[in-house]
Amino acid sequence: MTDKRKNIVLRFGIVYIIICLSFFLVLYRIIVIQFVERDKWMALAAKNVKSNIVVKPNRGNIYACDGRLMASSIPTYYVYMDLRVPALHEKNGILFKSNIDSLSMYLSSFFRDRSPYQYKAELTRAYRQGDGEFKLFPNRISYEQLKLLKTLPLFRLGRNKSGLITKELFRRVRPFGSLASRTIGDIYADESKGGKNGIEMSFNVNLRGTPGVSIRQKVANKYMETVQVEPVDGMDITTTIDIDLQDIAESALLDGVKKFDAAVGYAILMEVKTGEVKAIVNMQRNKDGSYTENRNGAVSDMVEPGSTFKVASLMAALDDGKVRITDTVDTYNGQFKFGDRTMTDHNANHGGYHRITLAQAIYGSSNIGISRAIVKAYGHNPAAFVNKLYEMKLNEKMNIEIPGAAAPFIRHPNDKSHEWSSTTLPWMSVGYETQIPPIYTLAFYNAIANDGKLIRPFFVKSVSKNGQIIKEFTTEVINPSICKPTTLRDIRYTLLGVVEDKLGTAQCVHSEYVRIAGKSGTAQISQGKGGYKAGGTKHQVAFCGYFPYENPTYSCIVVMREPGIGYASGGTMTGSVFKNIAERVIALNSNRKPSHVDTDSIVENDFMPKTKVGYYKAIQTVMNALKLPLDNHSKDWVKPIATEKQTRVEPIAVTKNAVPNLIGMGLKDAVYVLENLGLNVQVQGRGKVFSQNIKPGTVARKGSLILINLQ
Repeated sequence: MTDKRKNIVLRFGIVYIIICLSFFLVLYRIIVIQFVERDKWMALAAKNVKSNIVVKPNRGNIYACDGRLMASSIPTYYVYMDLRVPALHEKNGILFKSNIDSLSMYLSSFFRDRSPYQYKAELTRAYRQGDGEFKLFPNRISYEQLKLLKTLPLFRLGRNKSGLITKELFRRVRPFGSLASRTIGDIYADESKGGKNGIEMSFNVNLRGTPGVSIRQKVANKYMETVQVEPVDGMDITTTIDIDLQDIAESALLDGVKKFDAAVGYAILMEVKTGEVKAIVNMQRNKDGSYTENRNGAVSDMVEPGSTFKVASLMAALDDGKVRITDTVDTYNGQFKFGDRTMTDHNANHGGYHRITLAQAIYGSSNIGISRAIVKAYGHNPAAFVNKLYEMKLNEKMNIEIPGAAAPFIRHPNDKSHEWSSTTLPWMSVGYETQIPPIYTLAFYNAIANDGKLIRPFFVKSVSKNGQIIKEFTTEVINPSICKPTTLRDIRYTLLGVVEDKLGTAQCVHSEYVRIAGKSGTAQISQGKGGYKAGGTKHQVAFCGYFPYENPTYSCIVVMREPGIGYASGGTMTGSVFKNIAERVIALNSNRKPSHVDTDSIVENDFMPKTKVGYYKAIQTVMNALKLPLDNHSKDWVKPIATEKQTRVEPIAVTKNAVPNLIGMGLKDAVYVLENLGLNVQVQGRGKVFSQNIKPGTVARKGSLILINLQ
């Protein structure tokens, strides 16, 4: 019993001594680390800690007036492989060697940029060299593609075993492709620089947000990041742009510039009462003959407006009581000399207009008629004429939100920095020797439609954060009344005559569906010191007006520069585009049942009307308006099939990484789907899609060209 007790005490003593020794050893190491090796360990810790890492905020979105997304930032990824990870080298590299063949085959099929043999050779070489950042694909991939990539052989084992590395970047995308692309704007590749042009640049402070700060520290052989200051995401911008109206304006203008082979084309559609710009298009011809939006010329071009300015000249004289629209003026045979320069009318080769009223001078766009009336009224005091234009606020800078927007330049005879000659007044009265950006000409005509109230055109409705409006933009009045009511009445009368009178230069603008008033303009383009004839005469043609005439809802301007086909005519060329826009806008906005269509009889027909393949909700809206039966469906994209009593729909596959079957789809829907896949679209023909050169189901490679034929 005594021996057993002694053994217990001995064993307890041994344990006690071990615990004491361990304690003193730990205490010793603490003292050594704290006081002797402190600098060494602090330096090592500093190497594993990275402070003040910038945490990027999410850039705000840009929306159309109805909430549809026009620009947003989405994450994209560069993908690499770290071939130094220990797991790939354990047991003589069995994990790498057993997966390299299947991985190479899948990577070749996934990216389609190298053969399986090339992938295997490059990966094997990188493995032997211990490459810590082998780039698997030269371009960025989407989040959906990354998810698929992580399911491939070896990569499905996770980062620590496979060595798969990703670097996240954000790419700015525009779901509606080229629509209003220059107005929405771009951002720099280095997102920290923010907006490059357009609204992206103008509202960059609101969109970019505030970066946060984090610290990255290596803990247990893994890096962990701790956010010290949370980033503040950017605010959202809601624009005045209407996607459907923008589509109408862009389509009409593009058809026009192609038809007349114009170098440049602009179109702006504005809401009369509010000043909200609903559509703006800036088309420039490229060297290959295609047209794209390269600059915001509709707001920045300093150009001589030509005959569209005659209305302002007549308004000034009418409002000052100098003339009446019934006054007559002799234009002779279409040629008249002011000082040492001869002015001609467009019909001089047909004998001119001879004696006409001032109203007819506007109808027929007579240079001589307007110039002689203005010289007679203000020739002794040209400053009074310019002062009247200034009084109307036609020279007023309106602070358009688009970067690079210019302001009108209307010279004054008392300004000694600009020469004023005996020919300045007559030529200024018909739109020369003055420079006015197209959007300012539109603002003036909008004032005529808006009971004389001159308002600022604007592009942004609100700035919001998490759905809450932070700042709202509303109508801004520049001049409550540009002229007397009687003057306005006379001017409106003359603008209607331009379209409807037998002498009118824009009779082709007359429409059976909407009454249009406006003024055509055809001007020679100055070549600077070379004058107007150097290198051949070049023209700018325009039509500016409003519709419907009885109750103006929209004002619009269409401009083309250097048309290469046909006789330069604002009425014929830009007038046809204006008419196209006006009719389609009215048709879109009309809630009335067409008088020539009996929707009840449609239902009684043997078969339902044929409908294009497309977006289900759009088809549903039309069918509901026509009181036609339609299958309910949860899919976004469908193929309608007309039967005897109803239209049933079948879903079509539209995924984020494969080219869909476009046959039967309308152009608008087809382009929307393809551009969302990152494809470049080339279109031939009219109607609905008849064929496509890339087979349905093919993996959509960003930047690839797809040709679709319409019939």
